[in-house]
Amino acid sequence: MNESKVSEKIEKLPPDAKQQARDFVDFLYERYVEGGKKSSKKSNLESSFFGMWKDREDMEDSTEWVRKVRKSQ
Repeated sequence: MNESKVSEKIEKLPPDAKQQARDFVDFLYERYVEGGKKSSKKSNLESSFFGMWKDREDMEDSTEWVRKVRKSQ
């Protein structure tokens, strides 16, 4: 699949999914492109994935969320 098809598919996603795709691309870029240029690794707090679910109301209490998921299975 070429880059234009990937871009077309991303554009059709809902806003939250678009942001996740952007974050993932940033993560891959940092790891594979910028990774060889830096002498020290970033901390987890500096990662683009840190806090990615901060706006999810259902995740405010992660322990309770896990319990609900496990009960539903």
